[in-house]
Amino acid sequence: MTLPYRPNVGIMLINPTGQIFAGSRTGSTDPHRWQMPQGGIDENEDPLTAARRELFEETGIQAVSFIAQSAQWDTYDFPDWVALEKRQKWSGQKQKWFLFLYTGSDIEKDFKVRRDHEFDSFQWVDADFLLAHIVDFKKEIYRRVLKEFMPVIRSTCLSAVKPAER
Repeated sequence: MTLPYRPNVGIMLINPTGQIFAGSRTGSTDPHRWQMPQGGIDENEDPLTAARRELFEETGIQAVSFIAQSAQWDTYDFPDWVALEKRQKWSGQKQKWFLFLYTGSDIEKDFKVRRDHEFDSFQWVDADFLLAHIVDFKKEIYRRVLKEFMPVIRSTCLSAVKPAER
């Protein structure tokens, strides 16, 4: 019997210069511990609402502006080393990705670390760093999402620069 995919959202958060938020998974020292926020969609929850909720739950960040959503849903299978309780219920995850611009004034104060948070630290990174430091089973989705969102990021960040600064 084939198990279903868990409905999920992925969040690409950028700053005004176009760098991408990467969180370090709590307690991990693996070089591939960096990832973008993501999480499950609750029953009867709109995916955009889920994306905002998951971003807040995982980072404490609320000061964002919605920019775009991915044109398609992506899926990935859980590898054998993922927790057994997840693999008994789901084959993997089915994700819709959302792009947000950070609009706060001090990310250091907005990012809140709690014991139950997925991330214990973060960095603003470029796409190459993200692809080099994500776990292998998510790499293809990250490539596809970056390819889709990079033109939007370039346009958004360029338009955020005042004419005198160009």
